[in-house]
Amino acid sequence: MAEIRANLPQGTPIEIWFQDEARVGQKNTIARRWAQRGTRPSAPKDQRTRSAYIFGAICPEEGKGAGLVLPFCSTQTVTLHLAEIAFAVAPGAHAVVLVDPAG
Repeated sequence: MAEIRANLPQGTPIEIWFQDEARVGQKNTIARRWAQRGTRPSAPKDQRTRSAYIFGAICPEEGKGAGLVLPFCSTQTVTLHLAEIAFAVAPGAHAVVLVDPAG
């Protein structure tokens, strides 16, 4: 943090943001069916899955937050999330965004 402060103009406010993302969605279970003992009836199931990604960030000191719900996770969607965070940062302030190291 001292290195960041040293590279900014004197008196520039710094906002510390914490960011994370999560995937939520549908994953179907195994289909089961009543049948006569010794038989193997077909038990088709829905193979489709649908997910959404929730991107969120907060600045607890300032009481601010930024979030997006998007259909997939990619470099472009993370860039959109960073732009959303930047929109919430006070004019003239510098934001430090802490991101978890999860894969």
